[in-house]
Amino acid sequence: MDKEKMDAFVAAVKDRTDILHVVQAYVPLKARGGRYWGLCPFHHEKTPSFSVVPDKGFYYCFGCHAGGNAFNFLSKIENITYFEAIKMQAEKLGIPMPERHSSKAELERDKEREDLRKVNAMARDFYHNCLTLTRLGTPGKQYFAGRGIQDATIAEFHLGYAPDAWDKLSRAFLQRGVPEELLIKAGLASPRKNGGGLYDRFRGRVIIPIADIRGQVVGFGGRVLDDSKPKYLNTPETILFNKRRLLFGLDRAHRAIQDADYAIIVEGYMDAISVFDAGVHNVVASLGTAFTAEHAKLLLRYTANLVFCYDSDEAGQKATMRALTIVRNTGANVRVIVVPDGKDPDEFIRKHGADAFRELAERARDLVEYRLAYVLAHVRYDTLEGKTRVIQEMAPVLAGIQNAARIVEYRRRLAQTLMLDEGVVSGELRRYAKMDFLEERDVRPAGPMQRPPARKPDDALEKAGRIVIRMVWADPELLVHVKSMVPIESIPVPEQREILAYIEKTAAEGGAPDDVQAAAALSEPAGEELARAIAGEDSARHVGTDEADKARAMQAYQDSLQALRNAYLEAQYMEHTRLAENAMREGNTGLWREETQKAMDFRKQKIE
Repeated sequence: MDKEKMDAFVAAVKDRTDILHVVQAYVPLKARGGRYWGLCPFHHEKTPSFSVVPDKGFYYCFGCHAGGNAFNFLSKIENITYFEAIKMQAEKLGIPMPERHSSKAELERDKEREDLRKVNAMARDFYHNCLTLTRLGTPGKQYFAGRGIQDATIAEFHLGYAPDAWDKLSRAFLQRGVPEELLIKAGLASPRKNGGGLYDRFRGRVIIPIADIRGQVVGFGGRVLDDSKPKYLNTPETILFNKRRLLFGLDRAHRAIQDADYAIIVEGYMDAISVFDAGVHNVVASLGTAFTAEHAKLLLRYTANLVFCYDSDEAGQKATMRALTIVRNTGANVRVIVVPDGKDPDEFIRKHGADAFRELAERARDLVEYRLAYVLAHVRYDTLEGKTRVIQEMAPVLAGIQNAARIVEYRRRLAQTLMLDEGVVSGELRRYAKMDFLEERDVRPAGPMQRPPARKPDDALEKAGRIVIRMVWADPELLVHVKSMVPIESIPVPEQREILAYIEKTAAEGGAPDDVQAAAALSEPAGEELARAIAGEDSARHVGTDEADKARAMQAYQDSLQALRNAYLEAQYMEHTRLAENAMREGNTGLWREETQKAMDFRKQKIE
């Protein structure tokens, strides 16, 4: 792709992007003191410490120190790459991506994807309108009403109804110029075996559109209204629709999952819709297929806490155990909601209400607890063979636990439950699962390193570096002055050295520092340090445009630069003093005099 065209594209998106507008789509903000404040979306807090400085183009959180520009914000909040954030914003603004040279096969595949998206969107509207605007949708309305699904939820998910007719959709779409081949590729219709023409895949079913993470419809699920088979029918696999890589509802649930810091996974889309309708929005469904490693990766982008709520019948329990096997080595914290009375989540909510379901979620069982209860319910453990079988069944789950203290506790409980010596249990676990790390020599209590390290208080030089960076960012010509006082490589904070080196390189190429290019060029820690310098603590005390404000800002810059210079001079003094001492020990009088003189020269330049 032409670099000039891409640079122009990024510049156009940047010029039309208002960081305040971007952030306010996710975070309620109130103006105060020259900036806008709200609750940080990146950590839990009760008092607003998250701020946006529109005229600088940066956001910064005084609590967790997250910071950056509008695209950095989108990247973090949506869990996408930085360039994906730029493309996402471009789509919202209606700015087309520059065309790139593609092979004929690539162009054809891109066109097929685009055509499938368009026809799927048309089909979604067709089914939804049939349900909500025509008499044909009466059976569908009655079905949703019988399940207690509200009109708002029907509108939210664009739920629909496929009329009980052979070719209602096919005829309507062919009349609108949609090619037969496209209807077949999309899985909306099939060719008749006799006589030619098409017949609709979905007939006499309520229709659930299935979207990808960006909310684009990639397929459909249809459920019958009676006991006929198949009960559920999905779109066949296409280049857009792959059940192993899709989670129903994730496009709507990912923000709620981030806010709640856990995801509820149910088996089918009707369960997910019922749970959502009850006001619990951090829910997704695995489309009636086995939970996959790809599903786990999708959810782990938003939370490490996964809560499974499959049907409580035997089939549901087996599906839960298969899912737990998939996620046990992902590092996720896994719990299981146990729905009583052999019911699925949808039935439970209809009978007991949303609050009762929330209580079930709060009491969700730990993965090991659930596995142990399941195994004990299915194995007679009053015999030696049964006890051995229980240990064998538990070994894979225990193998996925990273916390050694938890392993010890569960091993002890397992021994008590089976009325066996703990040493026997340990030996059997090692035998069946080869869990060598269960040996006592490897068992260590959970220590502070299992928690994120606390951020150390900033020292004066870190603050001084930020003030200097803020001034140089606004006026890159000041970098010449900075370098005359302190070499960039002698700036004590690595991230600040990286920022100043970027500004120097940009100036050498005849450009000016730019937040978009900086975000691409800088490491993530350096990018956050830049945001902190531009919109962080010290910047909040140096706002305003009158002469007095400018004078205060310049005085702060000069004081900060002098502090950095003094630190540099002191470091040089100490280094040459060390070299002089080494020369003295080696009996090299000439080198001793030379290094001593250098040390004194640096000391004389220092201004206290």
